[in-house]
Amino acid sequence: MNPGIVYAFLAYVVWGLFPLYFKQIGAVPALEIIAHRTVWSLVLVLALLAVLRRRAWMDWLRPVLRQPRVIGAFAASALFLATNWLVYVWAVQHGHVLDASLGYFINPLVNVALGFFFLHERPRPVQWLAVALAAAGVLWLALQAGHAPWIALVLAGSFGIYGLLRKIAPLAALEGLTMETLVLVPFAIVALAVWSWQGHSAFVSGDAVQFGWLLLAGPLTAGALLLFAAGARRIPLATLGLVQYVSPSLQFGLGVWLYHEPVDASRLTGFVLIWAALAVYSLEGLWRGTSMPAAKAT
Repeated sequence: MNPGIVYAFLAYVVWGLFPLYFKQIGAVPALEIIAHRTVWSLVLVLALLAVLRRRAWMDWLRPVLRQPRVIGAFAASALFLATNWLVYVWAVQHGHVLDASLGYFINPLVNVALGFFFLHERPRPVQWLAVALAAAGVLWLALQAGHAPWIALVLAGSFGIYGLLRKIAPLAALEGLTMETLVLVPFAIVALAVWSWQGHSAFVSGDAVQFGWLLLAGPLTAGALLLFAAGARRIPLATLGLVQYVSPSLQFGLGVWLYHEPVDASRLTGFVLIWAALAVYSLEGLWRGTSMPAAKAT
């Protein structure tokens, strides 16, 4: 088995169970959670670089700092990552776990479109059919709600673009994540300092248990992102999208059976259209995966 599939699968399991973690620290504002995730992720990745003695990337970093295009690419990936984090945490804390799961159900098909437009991948006709079914599902949900499912669309779009940028990034998974957190951490430190000075931060008003949960954000975030980046660099975007079904399926189950979020018939119709799109996409991929080796053998 391609190890990239294993890395991606483990990353999506962690992300699928993230609602359990964010509900645990629901008293902390979403923006402060993002700041803690950034700071403690950087501490962890710097420690890993030191333990693994991977200092060669610093030699690569010096000339890169003189290349605005590369810096801009990492700044962009950091921005999309932070946007995805913020919207996801807010959605979980405000009872929109199902909307978040919808975003990650859509994301594999966003990957197909991004691969077509930016990586010159050529989706097959059945894959385009899956994209059309998913688009119909999103349109149905928008018509029923009276507005676009913005939580799902922002999550799908931001993470799809982030995955694209990580796939073409010139740094390996650990070094790339270090660069992204270095871009974000000055803003996170300033924000935490201001909130602490104002007396609103968990540093000041929280207890030791809550602070311990916030410290855990570093290992959980960095670990999942490292697994994802390692997987994204080893497998095609279409395959990455196929593995991603694990995460929204877990989130959907948590939203319905653990948090009892409502799913009426009209809303379920939109989900069914998107699930049908994923079924078409998956079955076509499985059929092609089994028929191609047979054709080669013949």
